[in-house]
Amino acid sequence: MLRVIRDLLKYDGRFRFAFVFLLAVLILAISSAISPYDPGRTFKVPADQPPSLQYPFGTNSRGQDMLWWMAFALRNSLFLGLMTAVVSRVIAIFVGLTAGYRGGFVDRALMSINDSFIVMPVLPVLILLSFLLRGRMSLVMLALILGLFGWPWDARLIRAQALSLKERAFTRTAVYSGTGSLKITLNEHLPFVLPVVFATTVANMLWSIGMEVTLSVLGLSNVELPTIGTAIFWANQHQALVAGIWWWLAAPVVVAIVLFLGLYLLFSSVNEYIDPRTRLRLMGG
Repeated sequence: MLRVIRDLLKYDGRFRFAFVFLLAVLILAISSAISPYDPGRTFKVPADQPPSLQYPFGTNSRGQDMLWWMAFALRNSLFLGLMTAVVSRVIAIFVGLTAGYRGGFVDRALMSINDSFIVMPVLPVLILLSFLLRGRMSLVMLALILGLFGWPWDARLIRAQALSLKERAFTRTAVYSGTGSLKITLNEHLPFVLPVVFATTVANMLWSIGMEVTLSVLGLSNVELPTIGTAIFWANQHQALVAGIWWWLAAPVVVAIVLFLGLYLLFSSVNEYIDPRTRLRLMGG
């Protein structure tokens, strides 16, 4: 892993930008642990103060320091993205490897379920669930729901890999030696699909954080919980732009741009690195 990071830092400018952006995001998120303010408390600092040395991101109309509030928001948004990615990766790996290796009826049945999730309109379903669970939609529950909808495209990629691995000589050797299907998929096939899993994990985090922002801006999530989306929601509720408090809306937008750009550059860089042909071209081979 360290060798991969070293190569990417040396040869890929996109990864260097991603590294800087995500490092800044992580530092801000981790700093929430030393915050002098409770994000749930209001009017702890003077309201509507513009950005300054004392308040780098300014303060909002609710008397909250936007720097520390965004630290909590980033921490929660990253937790949501990671938990969603873990849940959806587990489902995608199970479905993709099982369908690709077993084939036949199992493959057809799993791919029918997979395709049903692909064509399902996710946003309207999430809006409906948010209405039904309004007031009870915790961050963990939202991550689980997003994870249940975020796996089908990646399962197809993993299945395609598994179909290829199934025909390799080492798979036949494992079958002839009496190795069970579960051990073959976990011990022989899973290591080959891990690069794809990692690359799609980053893309899934982008998707899940974006969906949370969409639901929060519409007021369909727990708006009392600090996230990037709820920061934009409260700015809109208080008509920050009309009142001239532009920094209230600028803080979550800038943080979101840095986070999304960092994750996108990381995804594109890693996605190119895992392909041997593009990796050789990248490293001057």
